[in-house]
Amino acid sequence: MTTATPTPAAETPTAPAAAADAQRPSSRGRRPPRPGQGQPQAQAKGQRPNPAARPHHPLLDQLATHFPALFGARFRPLKVGTYDDILARHPQAYEAEALKAALGEHARSTRYLEAVANGDARHDLDGQPVEPVAPEHRLHAIMAVYRRRQARAPEAQRQWAVDRVAAAITASGLERADYLERIRTQDPQTLALVDEAFEALRERTAKREALRRAYAASGKSPAEFAAMYGLDEKTVKQALAD
Repeated sequence: MTTATPTPAAETPTAPAAAADAQRPSSRGRRPPRPGQGQPQAQAKGQRPNPAARPHHPLLDQLATHFPALFGARFRPLKVGTYDDILARHPQAYEAEALKAALGEHARSTRYLEAVANGDARHDLDGQPVEPVAPEHRLHAIMAVYRRRQARAPEAQRQWAVDRVAAAITASGLERADYLERIRTQDPQTLALVDEAFEALRERTAKREALRRAYAASGKSPAEFAAMYGLDEKTVKQALAD
């Protein structure tokens, strides 16, 4: 697999974790069908294919049956080493290469990448959280989802991406220099969004500090202060508590 960013060793197909597979085409290695071959008749006559149609490895249904907490209605980020864990638990149920292909397809799905982008933890086969997703893997997932969606409602999707990157930075607990060192990317689009996210965090911190100073000088209760400035009382209390 070739991507613009070096792939961490933990993100191999033996332990799919979204970031490594975010940019790999799901149809890689397949020959394009001849017109009319394996397609509905209307599509073969020139009708555009259904954009909702996605590859679906048959083992994914079996995985959802065996491990519904990971592959069922809600996708959860997979613990590093999930491939080996599955083979150890069901040694007769899965052929190694087929399982590797199924897990790779699963980790490239938008639903899986969304789970990683939103900050969900990695989970084991029993659906128990075991560790947070690494900052660089979470950022890769955010960018993969953003690039798939940016053509529709570009401004809204960019704001979605900036909000997710800002949340990822906050969750990492890293300062700017350390975060940039950790993610190790030279991609201009990614770096632009990271810069925008850091600026949004800076502005948010400045506004919170200004609110705290105004509240301290007011001598009012949170409810009175919120009413005086037309703010939501819950927002005021949260800003004071942070």
